[in-house]
Amino acid sequence: MSTPAADPRTDPRTDPRTDSRTALRTDARTDARHRHWLRAGWMMTASGWSANQFSALLGAYRDDLGLTTATTTALFAVYVLGLVPGLLLGGPLADRRGRRPVVFTALATAAVATCLLMAGPAAAWLLWPGRFLTGLGAGALLTAGSVWIKELSSAPYDPATAPGTAARRSGLFLSAGFASGGLAAALIAQWAPHPMVTAYVPHLVLSAVAALAAARAPETGRAGAVPHAAASAADAARPAAHGTSGAPFRRLVAPVAPWVFAAPTIAFVTLPGLVGDRLDGWQTVYAGVATAVTPGAGLLVAPLARRLAARHRLATAAAGLAAVALGLLAAAGAVAAGQPVVALIAAAVLGGGYGLCVAYGLTEVAALAPPHRLARLTARFWTLAYLGFFAPYVITLVSAAVPPPVVLAAAAVLALLTLAAVGRAARRDGA
Repeated sequence: MSTPAADPRTDPRTDPRTDSRTALRTDARTDARHRHWLRAGWMMTASGWSANQFSALLGAYRDDLGLTTATTTALFAVYVLGLVPGLLLGGPLADRRGRRPVVFTALATAAVATCLLMAGPAAAWLLWPGRFLTGLGAGALLTAGSVWIKELSSAPYDPATAPGTAARRSGLFLSAGFASGGLAAALIAQWAPHPMVTAYVPHLVLSAVAALAAARAPETGRAGAVPHAAASAADAARPAAHGTSGAPFRRLVAPVAPWVFAAPTIAFVTLPGLVGDRLDGWQTVYAGVATAVTPGAGLLVAPLARRLAARHRLATAAAGLAAVALGLLAAAGAVAAGQPVVALIAAAVLGGGYGLCVAYGLTEVAALAPPHRLARLTARFWTLAYLGFFAPYVITLVSAAVPPPVVLAAAAVLALLTLAAVGRAARRDGA
């Protein structure tokens, strides 16, 4: 008995429109999967925002609460005391428990910290735990979030990503938060009522939006984990040029890492205070502009970082350290002459050095680390990078005995010595 032939106009199995609709649905699912890294990236922006919103308010805390320069600089540095355990604990936890739980816990911790900072005008002692918890949340979010974005930017979630792009995306999201958080806080603090309360509201809103966006991103940690038995084989299969991750990291990445945040924090914490006498009541706005210009320049150099990385493994680091040295020399001249405009130009150059150094560090870590150790090595990089947050405090202490322009010029020499040391190590390793 024969079966009637299907009418192609009505049978969905042969209707070409069915194939088109199926293809469109497949493409939509593929596009959505490729956007998972974007959903998770907003959490990194929230992290950068939380770190920098306080920086733009240092002048307001000095003027309105009567805090000394040493106290406000110490409050800025307390962030690092929370950040280091967050980094060191966040990486291993992200490898064992997965990326999502660590990232969401860290985001909630940063939000609680912001609430404590909002209570600071009523009880100044709350600023200390607020800054500590800000660092703790940011540290865990940086390690787990950086790895999460990197994995969501790679196969099977986004197999078309160009090499090196995945590792740089987290740095770009972080820089966007740094650039916008400080400027927004400064503008609110200059003109809004209750500035040291209302300036923190945008971070709470951004955190909520980031959490909702990232809720749709999949977990990558457990699915991509390398079993212990296979880990040694994975390590053995890595390119011989990189060798084991430990020695190249110590020689080629660790010396560069502290400059990642030493450069921008000098730009938007130290310089506004040193040229503030010429600003006539606009210190807070100037500090906010500096916090935007510095990481904003870091965002603008991202295409340059890609081109340099394609030419030579260490080209990005060399350009970054050279820019840091040049920016510090310009900063020394700006402070000596009392020129706020020149100080902003120096901040932009320092921001370019920051962008190049962070791109180099994240790219190199991603190349060196086996999958099961990526979060741990990323944590080590961020830990060393955030040691640079102590640079403004060190400069404040040393400037009591040495003129600030001399201190800044000496820091420029130190950046050049770092460049020479990394270049020598690279030649010895054949990099």
